[in-house]
Amino acid sequence: GQERRHRGHFHSPEIMCPAMRPDEDDVPLDGMSGDELFSGRDGYTYSDYIILPGHITFDAQDVTLDTYVTRKVKLHLPFVSSPMDTVTESQMAIHMALYGGLGIIHCNNTMEEQCAEVRKVKRFENGFILDPFCLPPTATLAEVDAIKHKHGFSGVPITDSGKLGGKLLGFVATRDHDFVKDRSTVVKEVMTQQLVTAPEGCSLEQANKILTDSKKGKLPVVNKSGELVALISRRDLRKNRDYPHASKGASKRLLVGASIHTRPEDKTRVAMLVEAGVDVVVIDSSQGNSRYQEEMVKHIKATHPDVQVVGGNVVCVSQAKNLIAW
Repeated sequence: GQERRHRGHFHSPEIMCPAMRPDEDDVPLDGMSGDELFSGRDGYTYSDYIILPGHITFDAQDVTLDTYVTRKVKLHLPFVSSPMDTVTESQMAIHMALYGGLGIIHCNNTMEEQCAEVRKVKRFENGFILDPFCLPPTATLAEVDAIKHKHGFSGVPITDSGKLGGKLLGFVATRDHDFVKDRSTVVKEVMTQQLVTAPEGCSLEQANKILTDSKKGKLPVVNKSGELVALISRRDLRKNRDYPHASKGASKRLLVGASIHTRPEDKTRVAMLVEAGVDVVVIDSSQGNSRYQEEMVKHIKATHPDVQVVGGNVVCVSQAKNLIAW
């Protein structure tokens, strides 16, 4: 193709990767390579590109789209939702993570509402569930119903304290109370007490094997004192099978990001998001090269060093240089 110039700018460049160009010198080449295109200082709009297919020597299944969205967060699919107001809440973030991307929960809400959306994503699919809902043996079936209605969990471990870390006494699943009409019945009258458990310290693979062999829906993980320390769900095993490229962290929970602004009160929002389990914080600002952005980036890195930070917006080299330096 020909390079057409208008007021010093290229129009409709055709791009061909250098690695895909034929070796023969006598074959005329169309367009420009990626290096040639981006080595200049010209700007292009989306409609200015025509991608030319080249010669390949690999199969489609050999192509990987794995990429790092931050230095520590790797995605199987390079798709991240916008941090803009009302774009992404828990359902969209869950499905983006299941398919290998990353959803950014917007902050056009209260701090509590945004953290609740983050928790929904983190609870959706887990390896070891480290914060399961528990009840004491004196709780009623109405309380079990409330947990199912609010959070979608039909199985609840019963501990002496009603909390994680208490001695495991039993487990209440739908089959235990499905035909009990009196919802004021206490759970100790219907709970299953003969339980299959996994020992604390076992690997996720070992725990999954115990769960598969036992044919149970849930597998409590207990320590040597019989105290509940975690829970594993059969439903999560199915999700692992159906979504092999899901975006997950080291704890095997789905990855999720959340947006904030640069106001002083957003420092409190960040602290609450970190407590809720957020993996990435995105600073949503129209001008990323500002004193307010610098202060927020430095605050997050100093106060929450394990949380990944994405800053912006920046549109030129000098702005990006400052943002990277912070």
